[in-house]
Amino acid sequence: MNGNLGLIIGVLLGGAVIGFVARHFLLMRAIQQEKIKFGTIINEAKEKARDIEFQAKEGAIKFREDAESELNRRRKEMNREDERIQRRRSDVDRKTDKVEKREQALSKRQSTMDRRANELDKLHDDAMEQLQNISTMTKDEARDILMQEVEKEARSDMARIMRQIEAEAREEGEKRGRKLISLAIQRVASEHVSEITTSLVPLPSDEMKGRIIGRNGRNIRAFEQAAGVDVIVDDTPEAVTISCFDSVRREVARRALEKLVLDGRIHPASIEKVLNKEEKEVEKTIIEAGEQAVYDAGVPNLHNEIIKVLGRLKYRTSYGQNQLHHAVETAKVASVIASELGADVEIAKLGGLLHDIGKAMDHNLEGTHAGIGAEFVGRYGVDDVVVNAIAAHHHEVEAETVEAIIVEAADAISGARPGARRESLEQYIKRVKALEDIANSYKGVSQSYALQAGREVRIIVRPEDIDDLDATRLARDISKQIEENMQYPGQIKVTVIRETRAVDYAK
Repeated sequence: MNGNLGLIIGVLLGGAVIGFVARHFLLMRAIQQEKIKFGTIINEAKEKARDIEFQAKEGAIKFREDAESELNRRRKEMNREDERIQRRRSDVDRKTDKVEKREQALSKRQSTMDRRANELDKLHDDAMEQLQNISTMTKDEARDILMQEVEKEARSDMARIMRQIEAEAREEGEKRGRKLISLAIQRVASEHVSEITTSLVPLPSDEMKGRIIGRNGRNIRAFEQAAGVDVIVDDTPEAVTISCFDSVRREVARRALEKLVLDGRIHPASIEKVLNKEEKEVEKTIIEAGEQAVYDAGVPNLHNEIIKVLGRLKYRTSYGQNQLHHAVETAKVASVIASELGADVEIAKLGGLLHDIGKAMDHNLEGTHAGIGAEFVGRYGVDDVVVNAIAAHHHEVEAETVEAIIVEAADAISGARPGARRESLEQYIKRVKALEDIANSYKGVSQSYALQAGREVRIIVRPEDIDDLDATRLARDISKQIEENMQYPGQIKVTVIRETRAVDYAK
């Protein structure tokens, strides 16, 4: 009995153990399945998170592109609006001029009518007096006297009308002549100045304009300040314009901007680096141009400094004529004239080549280009006869030799050929040069640049010498001096820039 009981208990205990083990196995299997399920859910969640992140990045990029497109669109709209306002202003000015002219014409007609009314009154009184005298005359006598008076009055009126018509024709002809000449000068001068004071830089796409401008205009301001030029970003497709009256500065800026556009990385640090590099490249080009000019003119054994300064004439024009080509042409003409006259050909040739070398330095020195050039070449061992030919080619000093007269004649021949020169450009360069001279005459000014065809002067001051209040006063003082000492169309904007930089290096 006890044995059966023990067997039953053992069976029960064994069943309990087996049931416990089975439940434990099922529980572990369920836990394993839940882990697999949770892992799948986690992986799906990660995939969704990555999709959401990717979509968010795409949305941010699209938002940025839309924002830049909207900014460009609004900028173009503002430019168009400015142009429209300028056109309306011009229309208003023209209409005002027409109204004033009409008022003047009406006033002139009124005065003419008053004068004629007075003349009629006088004629009426004279006629009444004559009638009283005629009443005592015979019919034939009265008729003869009347015919004489009518003939006299008719001749007088005819002479007066002829003089009046002649005066009106002369006045109208002068007005029309001045208008036609001014329009012709304006068209030729504007096209010419635009042609030789601006450079066009092609772009791969219009999106590059945004990089050139930079965030809040940071890049374009840094470029204009470092290069001393004016960068014009307008509606011209896939191109920007560089404007500056100093052709060497403009050439350096053009090359630097082309390199920056090609590289694609445009920021203030790279701008300064590329500008410095291109400035050295332009200096090499200037030296090569000077050496080529010396070779073309057939003038050997010149000092390297003279060749270097002579090469700068490649980027200088006078009255629209390239000065390096003009110098070589003058040298060749002078050599021919000297050969025909039996004068010293080498002296005439050298004087013709160097006669305008002062124009490569007159932006930075006081005095005329003839005096500056003569003094410069004299320092480097050039013969005194050549120095005199350079100094005398504009009659500033007396010509001492026949070679000096030959150089003067060759200069006139080269400049007088059809289409060689245009006076408007020379006046324009003198005006913008005068603006920079006025700005540089003030204490604390580091650099100054005349931009936008002389309509703006941008002045960079030393921050340790000029504070913010002094900068405001400086802008006002320079504006007043420009108003007092210069004649110019429209208005000139004076901008004073005071900038401080803090630089350190991590070692």
